[in-house]
Amino acid sequence: MKELTEYDQLQLGEKGIKVSKLQEQVALFLTGVPPVNLVAPAHVGTGIFSLSRDEAIQCVATYQKKKNSLDILKFVPASGSATRMFQFLSAFTSDFNPLEQTFEAYVKESGNVNVQIFFEHLQLFAFYESLQKYIQAHHSLEGLSEDEQKLRIAKILLEEEPFNYKNKPKGLFPFHKYGEKVVTAFEEHFREAFLYASQGEVVNIHFTIGKEYTNQFLSTLAEIRPSLEKQYGVHFEVSFSHQSESTDTVALTLDNEFFRDENNKLLFRPAGHGALLKNLNELNADIIFIKNIDNVVAENYGDEAIFYKEVLAGKLEETRSKVHKILKQIQNEKLKKKDLPEVLKFLSQLNIKVPSYVYKFAKRYMIEYIYQALNRPIRVCGMVKNEGEIGGGPFWVRDEERNESLQIIETAQIDKKNPKQWEILQSSTHFNPVDIVCCIKNFKGEMFDLEEFQDKKLSFITEKSYNGTPLKALELPGLWNGAMAGWISIFVEVPQVTFNPVKSVNDLLKKNHQGS
Repeated sequence: MKELTEYDQLQLGEKGIKVSKLQEQVALFLTGVPPVNLVAPAHVGTGIFSLSRDEAIQCVATYQKKKNSLDILKFVPASGSATRMFQFLSAFTSDFNPLEQTFEAYVKESGNVNVQIFFEHLQLFAFYESLQKYIQAHHSLEGLSEDEQKLRIAKILLEEEPFNYKNKPKGLFPFHKYGEKVVTAFEEHFREAFLYASQGEVVNIHFTIGKEYTNQFLSTLAEIRPSLEKQYGVHFEVSFSHQSESTDTVALTLDNEFFRDENNKLLFRPAGHGALLKNLNELNADIIFIKNIDNVVAENYGDEAIFYKEVLAGKLEETRSKVHKILKQIQNEKLKKKDLPEVLKFLSQLNIKVPSYVYKFAKRYMIEYIYQALNRPIRVCGMVKNEGEIGGGPFWVRDEERNESLQIIETAQIDKKNPKQWEILQSSTHFNPVDIVCCIKNFKGEMFDLEEFQDKKLSFITEKSYNGTPLKALELPGLWNGAMAGWISIFVEVPQVTFNPVKSVNDLLKKNHQGS
């Protein structure tokens, strides 16, 4: 591999990327990222808690009792565009010619059933009335066949303002409709935050957004905040951040040379949602709720989803209190030898597998082990029974030092050609819907440096292209996967109703997204 030029080093400086970090990235490309070593799936009773209704209510009570004395924040990754939601519609506008075939023939030949479902239920989408008014004012569909009308409507939605959905952020897409009121995913998160994250008269929400969408989000916030604050009687303290250019990763050619663009500059790419660890690391709160922008539910189906958010928060608060109490005892040299077996038992309840040799340690070294095991960020993650939805799953994993830990693993990290690993993957029962409540402060109230607790070996190498030329791309460890590998992890079973993602616009036709 050729040496960096002075111009390359200037480019690194402008992006805030150290040469040493670039060298780390190149080393990962050259050595490859080994697949994870699955030991077993996490099931209820072996890594996943299944709470009775009474236990769940007790968790909620714990959270409600403590919440006003805590700094609470809702963290919403909202960087994505709506483009993927409309992939089937974009394919339709590119491939369908009503002069050459009928709509029915196109659906049959292309297998694009989604476009048929879309038009059959067009009137159920929250944007429908706006679309009708726009067409009446700016377009005439008279004289067009039904097939030609479908194609015209698809192009309007994808390309023309005020729709232009293929170029809009997913967060500002109209998800739900209540009477005459149309509500975006962005706005729905304010209602949810009020219901489980309010503290007196203040609600704190942080959104990570694409830099190119900043003005759109700020404009929408200015429109909706006054009425929301009046409706709920609170002040919404809203902050935004962008994925930092310093988290971008360099691209290589298939021959492992630096990939250069048409101006001979090093090509860097956004490093996936794992790059948002830096954004999370810059926040300051006692409890942080993490939920993706598209995982919201229509208001009349929200009670159970809100309830289980508070269940997770209560479980976190119970865990956090016990962990910090033990760490303070260690700091004040008040942890007695007779208490150590009970503390080690507590570690196993936190899914920390204590090696057998630790039980033979002298008191001093046993306390050092306990301190290292507990002085970490804590996350409580909801786990949903797998009913065909895609998501990272909970597994017991063994590292190179043969230490076992509980992790959330994506299927891309697994060697599916290995029969044993495939069997473990197939026997998993739950997945993570990115429903996380976490604590990123230590027992002294200081912020952890979250980068110290990520596993950089759990990066992803993928093949992408630039202007038609293939390249190798590197994604940082996923935010709730390798980026949180070193955290204390508690997994709690939650019902399917808490998981309502919108990957395709047709997902909005599901019951939990319909306003009535």
